[in-house]
Amino acid sequence: MGRPSDAKEKLLQVAFDLIWNQSYGSVSVDHICERARVNKGSFYHFFPSKSDLAIEAYEEHWREKQPELDRIFSPQIPPLERLELWCKHVCERQKRKAAQYGHVCGCPYASLGTELATQDEKIRAKAQELVDRNLRYVESALRDAQREGLISIDPQAGARRIYSTALGLLLYAKIHNNLKVLDDLEPAMMDIIGARALAA
Repeated sequence: MGRPSDAKEKLLQVAFDLIWNQSYGSVSVDHICERARVNKGSFYHFFPSKSDLAIEAYEEHWREKQPELDRIFSPQIPPLERLELWCKHVCERQKRKAAQYGHVCGCPYASLGTELATQDEKIRAKAQELVDRNLRYVESALRDAQREGLISIDPQAGARRIYSTALGLLLYAKIHNNLKVLDDLEPAMMDIIGARALAA
């Protein structure tokens, strides 16, 4: 089976992929172990429950994607360009996952959070934490844009509106299984912050 750390890493990766592709409720511990080729005893050696596995898998996924967000939101890049790059990143990521799974997957954090918000407080709190971490990147770009006189909207409120709009579009794209919906993301974001009007 390989080193114990290999087994744990496989469980984390497989759990994240299966939950994002399907749903938390439809994925069993047996299914995760079978796909990861890890026996059930090893699963319970690493994780007390499926809930604990999901929380750690989502945290691990965040650690893997954080360097990419750090690059996109680098202070060396003009703030409005950071936001444009982020929109492209969101759309490209959804395209890659749709090609892999055969359908639009939507936001992994929002999907898990909305599915379990009223059933599992630990998972709800983790989903909120991950959404808020993403939101802070958007807010940092808006703060810099405000400092440079490019926008007049409050950065915190603007970030919430942008992120809520992104989540709504991702949900709409998932329900309609239509990636074209995400073409609205960048124009909607610029409308929210008034950047188009200011540029004009």
